[in-house]
Amino acid sequence: MLLYEQLFTSQQSKEKPMTTELLLKTEAMIREKQQNEASGHDWEHTKRVWKMARRLAQREPQSVQTEVVELAALLHDIADWKFHDGDDTVGPRLAMEWLRDNGADEDTVQHVAAIIRDLSYKGSENKTAMQTLEGKIVQDADRLDAVGYIGIARTFAYGGHAGQALFDPTIEPRLRLTPDEYKDRTVKATTVNHFYEKLLQLKGSYHTEEAKRIGEERHRVMIQFLTGLLEDLEVEEPRFHELIQTFD
Repeated sequence: MLLYEQLFTSQQSKEKPMTTELLLKTEAMIREKQQNEASGHDWEHTKRVWKMARRLAQREPQSVQTEVVELAALLHDIADWKFHDGDDTVGPRLAMEWLRDNGADEDTVQHVAAIIRDLSYKGSENKTAMQTLEGKIVQDADRLDAVGYIGIARTFAYGGHAGQALFDPTIEPRLRLTPDEYKDRTVKATTVNHFYEKLLQLKGSYHTEEAKRIGEERHRVMIQFLTGLLEDLEVEEPRFHELIQTFD
């Protein structure tokens, strides 16, 4: 049984039958597409983001278009720009094609595509703000899967997949990055530096109160982990230790 079937049959849902069928089809398609994915952007990641998005939506006091939230969560990594030479138009385009081919109304198509377009973290200097509550919920859910214990695991999975060094004291963390700088894969990077360049900077980026609470807990986990990791790596350069304190 697909996950949506389990979720749908376990509660009284007010969704229209078309919505249920569309979610079932979308889940099945993404599950198949993300099989054997080894960079941390696999079906298990998508499933966690989907479930977290549902959780955040349920706790949101304002009215939420749950159909849009769930579809955007399921489709958010249909084509990540990291695996398409930095082209962040591929994901929204493929999502739109899928939704139109499967009977979604045009408002839903455009809303989901806009969320996917603006969802991804693209550096500290990225000024593109998520425009809708539904987008903020999905963005929170995706970012929560980048932090804490699971975020640590996914970071090292991606680092290995991308052929990054674990740590190199000669490569300085780049704390202020424009979208173009962040997406530039010709610049040498390390897995440890990714904590400084993205993960520890997510703390102040959450929109919903529930995500802020969860994010704070997961942030503490990463601070403790990175502190211990630098000790085990016997990192002598004080700047790496001092930088942690700026995020504490």
